[in-house]
This record gives sequence, structure tokens and C-alpha cells, in this order.
Amino acid sequence: MKWTQLIGGLALAGAVGAAGGARGATAADRWASSLATLEVTRKQYDYLQPWNQRTEMFQKTAVAIPGRQALTTAEFLNDHTVLRLQRGGRGAWHDARLEWIDYYANLALVSVADPAFWDGLVPVGWSELIPSEGGVQIVRWRNGRIESRPGEIDRLVVRKSKLGLIEHLHLDLNSEITGAGWAEAVVRNDRLLGLTVSQDGNHIAVLPAPFARPILEASAQGRFPGLGFFDFVWTKPENPQILKHLRLEEPPRGVVVIDSIGSTGIERPLRSRDVILKIDGFDIDTEGDYIDPDYGRLSLENLACRGRWAGDTLDLTVLRDGQERQIQYRLPRADYRIELLPEQIFDQPPEYLLIGGLVFMPLNEPYLRSWGSNWRRKAPFRMVYYGYQKPTPERPSLVALSIILPDPYNLGYQDYRFLTVDRVNGRLITRLADLVEAFDRPMNGFHRIEFCPGEALQRMVLDADAAPAATRRVLERYHIDRDRFLAKP
Repeated sequence: MKWTQLIGGLALAGAVGAAGGARGATAADRWASSLATLEVTRKQYDYLQPWNQRTEMFQKTAVAIPGRQALTTAEFLNDHTVLRLQRGGRGAWHDARLEWIDYYANLALVSVADPAFWDGLVPVGWSELIPSEGGVQIVRWRNGRIESRPGEIDRLVVRKSKLGLIEHLHLDLNSEITGAGWAEAVVRNDRLLGLTVSQDGNHIAVLPAPFARPILEASAQGRFPGLGFFDFVWTKPENPQILKHLRLEEPPRGVVVIDSIGSTGIERPLRSRDVILKIDGFDIDTEGDYIDPDYGRLSLENLACRGRWAGDTLDLTVLRDGQERQIQYRLPRADYRIELLPEQIFDQPPEYLLIGGLVFMPLNEPYLRSWGSNWRRKAPFRMVYYGYQKPTPERPSLVALSIILPDPYNLGYQDYRFLTVDRVNGRLITRLADLVEAFDRPMNGFHRIEFCPGEALQRMVLDADAAPAATRRVLERYHIDRDRFLAKP
């Protein structure tokens, strides 16, 4: 990649070159030479039958940036098999390549090797700041035509990323556009304000340029270690007696730490009952907000990625035991795997292990999302409940008995499913590799499978010697190619 071009372009890019065209050109016309259509063909896995997969195709917008690259969102680029870019809304498709992706930031860069594709394609100019009010245009190629629809800025808000874990600045719009949320360009005064990430009715959520641009610049310079986040849990002191009890003098301010153990399961410098008064020099109020010099009142969560990356150290002022203290807080790196139930699993097939018709899988949110968009209500309650718990060094993750494919070997157990595994043959189970080792060590000729407390079934006992033949029989009967897929550590 031409990183030097990208760095210079991101820092100095002016208005879209096409803006110098014919006087009176519409916003859509001015942006036609900076937008392309990205077609993604990807694998879609069935987590309830993990040996099955299908192919699906999506189209989204990609925006030309300096260095002969196109910027888009990371969503739906995982497990891709083919990427193609099309310019002008119709005509030839060009094979594309994924150059860089960060799922936590929900950003990706794609490129095309053919130089002819880039001829006349004009890199965008970035908006330095995001306005808090006024009108914008949402621009995209659609059905072979460049389309521009008006939108009205609603607010700037800090919320969780579309792909989870990180909370950062978003721009909310109101618009009557339909079918948006596919990285359409949001523009104003010939500058890119951001890319759309979702639509709910007339509400459009936008990943803003001031969040994306520093990440791209740092990555281009080879100094982007990933995004960090606050892994402590805090609460608003809504009852004023709480702060009084913690010996905070008037006026009321700050938020109260209620859990000092981070998602990593490791003790962090903050303690339970600490009152956070300042982060990185910004005063924190009792709503958990600070006053941003550019955007006004925002949630403190934004300070974890406001010009900061994983590994950076922030100065925190806290009240502890009635005394103000200065705390050095090192931002942990965002990693889906640090949760007990990871929110996302990207770029690999679902893991599973099949023994005698029993199908075991890691317990994670992609698995639970098999129950549909309302999975928190529809999926088995106990499995969903684990998502509110934190990992421990002893149990960093969970394994579930997902389904049982009926066979004489498992007769009597065939109706049980969706059970969380505790131990197998006396061994604590936290991942599929533990299962493989445990099944290699039966107890007195039997496999003893124990489930977590509260499950509908507490244990299974199966003949260890008959298991291999039963596994082969099940694979043949149900036309399954292999009995396992375990990702490399």
C-alpha cells in the first residue's frame, strides 16, 4: 500500500475534486467521482449445525481516499471469499483485495490492482469537526444512478460500536432515505462527515470522520496498536447520600466504581467504591459525562478512544477513603475473547466437536444469535445469563452441549440440548481442546459428562469403548464430513 500517499492525503485532502465541475452541479453529481460500489461474497455459517455453510452476497458503498484505496465499514467483510469494486454505478466489476481491517473500529480499506480503475476517481476531503446541527446529504450509488437524500443532524452521542465492545462517538441523523446503513457517505459542504452504520426507521447512525481519520493515520504510520477501552464498571450516584457516605465534599461530582476487576479477570488499579472525579484532565459529573472541547457534553467512555490507543496511560483523579488520589490507568486492548461469552467470532468457521452424536460447541454470542434478532429473549435463559458474568482465571470461557443427533449410542439422552458443560471425566472444561483431552481419558471404561449447576440434566454416562463406532455411524448417517473443527490457539 502507498502509505505515504495515504498519510499526506488524510492530513491535507481538500474538497472533492469533482466539486470544481460545472457550476450548479448537485451534491450527488459532485460525489459521483468519489464513490464506488463494493460487492462482497462471503461464507455464512449455521451455528446450530456448524458443519453447514452457505454463500451470501452484499453490496455496500466504498469511498475513495488517497493512496488508491477505498474506505468502507468492516461489517460483513469477515469470512469473505470474493471482493469486487464497481465505479460509476454500472459496468465492469474489478477484483478487489482487503488491505486492512479493524473490526473494533468497524473500518476497512480495500484496493484494486488495475491502475485504470483509479483514473478519475477523486479522493475525498475529510471534515475536521462534526457539526451539532443542520442538514447533510447521504450519497450512494443505487440502481446504476448516483442518489443523494437529505438528512438532518439530530445529535452527537457516545454509544457501543455496531460490532460491539468499544463505545465511541456517533452522529445521529434523521432522514427519509430507505435501505441505508451500508457505509453510505454522509457529506456536507463537499466534505465527508462519516459513513452510515445502521438505520432504524428514519434514524440513521453514522461512524464519524473525526473518529475514523486518526485511526487510519496511525495505522498508515505503523503506530496503531488497536483501540483501548475502560474495563471497569461504574454507576451514577443518583442518591446524593452515596457520595456523602463516601466522604466526598460538596459539590456532588464523579461516578462510583462498583467493580474493579476488569474483563480480563485481573486486578486493575481502580478499586470498588472509588469515586472517579477526573479522567485525562476532564472533570466527570454525576451523570458520567465530561465537557468535550469540540462536542460538548459526552459520556466518559469516549475518553478511552479520544486520541488514545490501547496501552496508553491515562491520569485519573479518584476519591478513595475520603482522600483524592492520582491513579495511572493503562488502557487494555479491545479483544472480544476477553469476555466470558465473546460478542464476535470473525474469519473462522464455528468450532465444534462431535462424539457419539453429541455436538459440543464454544458458548458465545454468535451461537446465541442463531435464535434470531430477539435472541436475548428466545435463546435458553441460562446461556444468555452467562453473558452478564465475567471470566475468571479458572473459567475464562464456556462450552455447551448444543444438540444430540439421535443414535442407539445416546438412546435416552437424545432429547437433551443446550446444556453448559462443567466437567468431563473429572476434568474442568473451558474450551473444546479440554474436551478432546478429557475424552481421551475415560473413567473405568465410561465417559462421565457433568453439567453446570441448575441445568435440566446434571450428568451423562456413556460407554467409552462404543463411542468411536457411534461417531463414525453418525457422520455417515447425517452426511457430515468430519467430527470436529478446532481453531488454532
